[in-house]
Amino acid sequence: MHQKSDPLHGVTLAQILEFLLAHYKTFDALGQLVNIKCFKENPSIKSSLNFLRKTPWAREKVEMLYIKALRDSKKL
Repeated sequence: MHQKSDPLHGVTLAQILEFLLAHYKTFDALGQLVNIKCFKENPSIKSSLNFLRKTPWAREKVEMLYIKALRDSKKL
């Protein structure tokens, strides 16, 4: 019931980052949309995952950007 309407249900943080990189093309673009250090200084999927797993406020911002990008790409 609620799970079907939750765009984050069943999606890993790694999948979210991969989708965002495919959608916005670069970490630089992500860093302009979500002002977090892991997107701006020596960015990588691995370092971003480590940071976002430990930082709930940053993860929430990335998840909200993911939902927006899904809507923009008409996949939601």
